[in-house]
Amino acid sequence: MIKLIVGNKGSGKTKTLINQINAAVKTTTGNIVCVEKGLKMTYNIDHAVRLIDIEDYKVENYSAFYGFLAGIFAGNYDISEIFVDGTLKIGGKDFNEFAAFIESLNALVEVSKATIIFTVSCDASELPESVKKYIV
Repeated sequence: MIKLIVGNKGSGKTKTLINQINAAVKTTTGNIVCVEKGLKMTYNIDHAVRLIDIEDYKVENYSAFYGFLAGIFAGNYDISEIFVDGTLKIGGKDFNEFAAFIESLNALVEVSKATIIFTVSCDASELPESVKKYIV
């Protein structure tokens, strides 16, 4: 399952994500991964969560981002949830490329039976229709 937390800068997306991460730690039976650009959430999330600074891996577009996430799943079959903060900072601000990325990930998520939750810093009206169904 894919979920998008969408809102303009300063609307509380990261705080919502942190709350969801910490709630997931208490209820999930699998592993939890959090991906962000820079390590800003280090002291805000439970230590049981695997925190990854994507800057260390030089991921700079949606194609590389897809490969990165697929690699995470390939390396650990026990992942139940991946949380991603700053999606547009990682992959870029081309909403059509973002939509194609989300649709490609949907097949990956169906196979892994995991959930990926992204924060997307924009107004929901800016997103293509094909991804609006993922907005929570």
